[in-house]
Amino acid sequence: MVGTVSRNLQTGGKLRPVDLARRHGLSTQAVRNYEEAGILPTAERTASGYRVYTPLHERALAAFLALVPGHGHATATAVMQAVSRDAVDEAFQLVDESHARLLHDRRTLRAVEDALRGLTAESAGTDAAGFRPMFIGPLAEELGVRPATLRKWEAAGLVRPRRDPVTGYRVYEPSDVRDAHLVHQLRRGGYLLERIAPLITQVRTAGGLEPLEGALRDWRGRLSDRGRAMLRGAAALDAYLVELG
Repeated sequence: MVGTVSRNLQTGGKLRPVDLARRHGLSTQAVRNYEEAGILPTAERTASGYRVYTPLHERALAAFLALVPGHGHATATAVMQAVSRDAVDEAFQLVDESHARLLHDRRTLRAVEDALRGLTAESAGTDAAGFRPMFIGPLAEELGVRPATLRKWEAAGLVRPRRDPVTGYRVYEPSDVRDAHLVHQLRRGGYLLERIAPLITQVRTAGGLEPLEGALRDWRGRLSDRGRAMLRGAAALDAYLVELG
């Protein structure tokens, strides 16, 4: 492949750094940085030291920029660097791993949605008078987390158990258990505690789970956007690999 790169560099049309930069809305320094990072093939130099790019470099730049939205800057960089080293299988593995993360995120979203539906059904059929309050140990075991995690959520205002006046133990009422389940599922979905707090506040204010529907729609939309971006990135990467030969 290195020989093919060399032939393409020699036979392709000549482009200046500014030509690549303008076509993709970048600075000339960004183009040079991408070359130095191994994202673009090494450019030939004129006798006076100026870089000479070709359509092959433009194809590489287009592939990289197409990969970024779906895979992220770090993965897109690693993919292009692998291609530059003639390690195409390594590049494919990086793409596969990125797709696996997307699949994991989709499954997590589905788990969150299922959990919320379950909580809604339980809320509709629960007699609050017959509900037995839970202590921190049993609730932590039910969620599969450590008691320290529940205390951390309490410190962040995400759960608000009352204290037994005699023992001082934390007591979780039905709304507290609901909130703990919501926090647990949203954390599984990658939400930071500071992003969860306003959602929990909305749930408490509204008295139900409806405020989370918008967050779940946004989450689902972001996953769909990533999937579509990965398709565009795959097409651009394939076009670059065809050009390389």
